[in-house]
Amino acid sequence: MELRLDGRVALVTGGSRGLGFAMAKKFAECGADIAIVARRADVLEEARDALAAATGRTVWAHPCDVSDRMEIDHMYRALEKAFGRVDVLVNNAGGSKTGRFEDLTDEDWLSDLELKLFAAIRLCRLVLPGMKERAWGRIINVLNIGARAPGSRGAPTHVSRAAGLSLTKILAGDGAPHNVLVNALLTGSIVTDQIERQWRREQSSLSLDDYIAEKGRRIPLGRLGTAEEYANVACFLASDAGSYVTGTAINVDGGLSPIV
Repeated sequence: MELRLDGRVALVTGGSRGLGFAMAKKFAECGADIAIVARRADVLEEARDALAAATGRTVWAHPCDVSDRMEIDHMYRALEKAFGRVDVLVNNAGGSKTGRFEDLTDEDWLSDLELKLFAAIRLCRLVLPGMKERAWGRIINVLNIGARAPGSRGAPTHVSRAAGLSLTKILAGDGAPHNVLVNALLTGSIVTDQIERQWRREQSSLSLDDYIAEKGRRIPLGRLGTAEEYANVACFLASDAGSYVTGTAINVDGGLSPIV
């Protein structure tokens, strides 16, 4: 099965690194023009140049803190001038802030919800009218397996991600009559730059490769996933090959989640 996105425009938030970069690269390899946004302009420019050089596609990049409504509006106006539309939206921005419930402040909760939930709400509000008018659209919400199976120290991020599941289902029902498909991808343990940062923070005596191998032993498949494997699933959902899949959440976790 060949996945193609020729003639499509894909917007990926958090697109300068990790899963976002991998998804943007896969979309571009399949023929899409790409828009990536992230907070750091220098890292974003490097990602834009790397994507364009690797794929030969048009890559548009714009610094944007998606937790800020005004920055989203400004970015989207510029994007419309550049491309005129968005066919595929990937809501990928957001880290993984967790802590003891008693230690979390209102500010911790609000900042997490702004970044992971309200950013997606605001971006979907902007892209949906055009997708409905053209009778074609794809929205992919990047969540994690804690949205279904939260741990006792999973707040606030697992709460935000659980809300993202509900948002996915609501938007899928709203978009279905217009051929706008909305799905979620639930991340497990994937090798990205976050793993390397974690390794450095822990000052592990293991080499990075051994550290990654050790982390993978708790996964039923016996290893961590790759960003490219994750991007393959996202590309399927973004393409016409996934034209009868909407309103669902897919675990991309090597079998780690206890909930299907």
